[in-house]
Amino acid sequence: MYRYRNVRRVAVLTVSLAVLLLTFCMKRAAARENSALPEYAALLFDDSRVHTIDIQMEDWEGFLEHAALKEYEVCTIVVDGEVYEQVGIRVKGHNSRRLIEKYGWDRYSLKVEFDRYVPGQSCHGLDKLALDTSFQDNSYLKSYLTYDMMAHMGVPSSLTSYVWVTVNGSPWGLYLAVEEPEDAFACRNYGEDHGQLYKPDYKSLEDENADVALCYVDEDPDSYENIFRKARFDVSEEEKLALIRSLKCLSEGEELEEAVDVKEVLRYFTVQVFVVNMDSYLGRTGHNYFLYEEGGQIQMLPWDYNLAYGTYSLGMPDPVNDAERYVNYPIDTPAEGEVMKKRPLFHQLMLQREYFEEYHRQFDLFLKTYFENGVFEQKVEEITELISPYVEKDPTAFCSYEDYQTGVETIRNFCLLRAESVRGQLDGEIPSTIRGQSMDRSAFVNASSVWIPDMGEIADLKEKQND
Repeated sequence: MYRYRNVRRVAVLTVSLAVLLLTFCMKRAAARENSALPEYAALLFDDSRVHTIDIQMEDWEGFLEHAALKEYEVCTIVVDGEVYEQVGIRVKGHNSRRLIEKYGWDRYSLKVEFDRYVPGQSCHGLDKLALDTSFQDNSYLKSYLTYDMMAHMGVPSSLTSYVWVTVNGSPWGLYLAVEEPEDAFACRNYGEDHGQLYKPDYKSLEDENADVALCYVDEDPDSYENIFRKARFDVSEEEKLALIRSLKCLSEGEELEEAVDVKEVLRYFTVQVFVVNMDSYLGRTGHNYFLYEEGGQIQMLPWDYNLAYGTYSLGMPDPVNDAERYVNYPIDTPAEGEVMKKRPLFHQLMLQREYFEEYHRQFDLFLKTYFENGVFEQKVEEITELISPYVEKDPTAFCSYEDYQTGVETIRNFCLLRAESVRGQLDGEIPSTIRGQSMDRSAFVNASSVWIPDMGEIADLKEKQND
């Protein structure tokens, strides 16, 4: 009996120690997680309220006149009442900047760099942010919703929040603050020991730009200038060769899981394909994404969605309403074959049955947890209730308040119909390839209620110019 009691005591003690150890480990893990979350995430990027940013510059008009140079100038930034001096600011964008200037506007997107002139300066840990002007976005929702969808699917994404921007104390407009993928972003998502971050982009769209498309060219790092010249951190030769090895594996379709974080990339493409962003890696331009590499394994990260939701074609001379096409856009071949074969990060994964099926599982999960349970509609309702008073008084808005309301309803309807079509494609009721859809559109979701130009188009700039 004595021996039994001792054994039982030892067992109880062992279990108690195990519970204590588990509790301690959980508390340590929770503490690490909480301590790893930078202050700016809970402050500037609290999206339950509209924040304030005042830009203080002596020669704001001169800054706007030199927008085409996209050069940094010094200013003082006041964020929610906190003053930051000697901050760098410049105009952001390529085509959007050109068109804004062409039609006589001066409401540019901006980049704000807190440590540009003062090393180590930050906004509660944030080194850089972008201020998105909602160009060609009458709803003010395109970028916000897409980043929210990406984050919902577990894709490392920029934090966002709406900000009321003033210049020298005078109202300028409602912008979307977007966390720039630089050091703070990398530390927040991957820890201080993070890998390398690139923003592949072309110098000229007329060039081949195989590196932007993530195609393997050869072993020479100079063949990947469009990747390495856009690195966010100093790149070592070892890091260059590691990325090239990843691209080689990708081109050969071998050892894919060593070269690619497959699950992350499939989650990324789930949202990317859903929002029908033709000005992206899966479109003709092949850009507008960030590339993360660590240990020879790559991820793709989201960026730039003002031309998503089927609105890319609206940058052409005459606006086109392709609502039926884009609402039902095929999820399995989201571009023509000649483009897909030059986009190995999507094409090679889709050739593997295991990854193709996982891609469909991710789409199913996305629909169930974001659309079919009401999360999306609640999100739209909450955000529009929050920002509508600011849109109504926005002095530099690209559209009227009535156009904004129409834009919100349009993007809402587009997404709900798009979700219905994707569900039909997953269930085999609607063809999920370009070829299949060219042969049979009988089960297409009716999108006649959606007029895509209502989400924002070039004609809006012209009309306001002529007012």
